[in-house]
Amino acid sequence: MANIDVLDLGGKKVGSLELADEVFGQVNEALMWEAVKHYRAALRQGTAATKNRKLVSGSGKKLWKQKGTGRARIGSVRSPLWRHGGTVHGPQPRSYDYAFPRKKLLGALRSALASKLADGKLIVVDSLELKEPKTKLYRQALNKLEAKRTTLLVESGKELSPNVVLGARNLEGVELVLNNEVHPYDLLRYERAIFSRPAIESLQESLKKTVSTRKTGRKKAEVA
Repeated sequence: MANIDVLDLGGKKVGSLELADEVFGQVNEALMWEAVKHYRAALRQGTAATKNRKLVSGSGKKLWKQKGTGRARIGSVRSPLWRHGGTVHGPQPRSYDYAFPRKKLLGALRSALASKLADGKLIVVDSLELKEPKTKLYRQALNKLEAKRTTLLVESGKELSPNVVLGARNLEGVELVLNNEVHPYDLLRYERAIFSRPAIESLQESLKKTVSTRKTGRKKAEVA
């Protein structure tokens, strides 16, 4: 098992944390690509639309009789064959979202965490709380942690602390999320990921449970 230093918001080491190989031991780039593709597909608005022959303006009256004129038969000026007629097989409003297996999503999350650790871009702090909820103080703290560009802050708990929210919400390139809401896309999108110690411990335990459950299921299948 690997160890990672636990720092305070001043950049000083205050402890260490043992990381599980089941969570941080392997990087699956193909799985991460699938998770990011699914996430970005769900973000698409899908509002593109064209008018078909029932939506364009124009009378539905038959322009001339079917036979005897020597001209091609025609039923309506809204025909796709005519200028200003309807569009055939054009885009219509739709959702680009699709089902993505939960096991694959959790596997992609483990890979994203392992990738961040391997790149040295994963930081664990004892707490994200400061004495005062001031943006300037949080900017100084992030600079000391060498997080000068885009940063993902991950906190533990059901609700974010008001002090952390107020201090970090106006920082450019910084996003604050809960540990049960973090997505592989978030970890890959931001240059550095800063976890509070309770957040990384809780997330690690939940991801370890999914791995152990999967292995138990395999053993049962083999015995059967």
